[in-house]
Amino acid sequence: MSPPVIAVNALTKRYAARTGTVSALEEISFSVGEGEFLTVVGPSGCGKSTLLKILAGILPATAGEARLRGTAIAGPRKDIGVVFQSPVLFPWRSVLDNVLLPIDVQGLGRDGHRRDALDLLSLVGLQGFEERYPWELSGGMQQRVAITRALVHDPALLLMDEPFGALDAMTRELMNVELQRIWMEKKKTVLFITHSIPEAVFLADRVLVMTPRPGKILEDVRVASARPRSLDIMNTPEFGEHVRRIRGHFNVKGGIDA
Repeated sequence: MSPPVIAVNALTKRYAARTGTVSALEEISFSVGEGEFLTVVGPSGCGKSTLLKILAGILPATAGEARLRGTAIAGPRKDIGVVFQSPVLFPWRSVLDNVLLPIDVQGLGRDGHRRDALDLLSLVGLQGFEERYPWELSGGMQQRVAITRALVHDPALLLMDEPFGALDAMTRELMNVELQRIWMEKKKTVLFITHSIPEAVFLADRVLVMTPRPGKILEDVRVASARPRSLDIMNTPEFGEHVRRIRGHFNVKGGIDA
């Protein structure tokens, strides 16, 4: 069995506050295998985004560690791609130039990556939009640009923090199907944070369910449904059982959105 891409061991994060110390994460441990799609759900304020920022090297952990392919994550890394809820595209750069931003920042040279960027834009359905600007695109198209930008430098890990949370319901469902297709094509290891339990189940090989703050792993739910999955799978008893099982952890506190 190959070693995990991500190995998190007793990860803890505490913040200093006026009233003392606030614990955001408490001794979280899990691993993610090569090419696996892991989703994370939990109530607001449980530390999901804090976890992602630690894995991205943006925040330091208070205790414990996170490793990417055996190396401790101690700061931002070139082999990690990140997609946030907002696409964060530069309005003065074309679609292609926005996609090539990591190449420019890392000094990798456009000549060797322009073809990769164009191929990725074609993969996400944006062929012909290379010279358009962000303001000319819909919200869903802008997020496709953001996903392409996160993939263009061939990262070992793709981190996604509620990337479709600001989209309308129909576009969000379409983007879920599109993301699954892109993931199956590129075979990347993905950690995806969401407030939507159906979205988490639809996309995941496994769903990590987190407790209210301080965030801990409440359950690790394996979703064995065959791929590719169509939206019709949401009407099946198996899918409904997964959703009910996860939602059942939060019926009393009402902490997770549907």
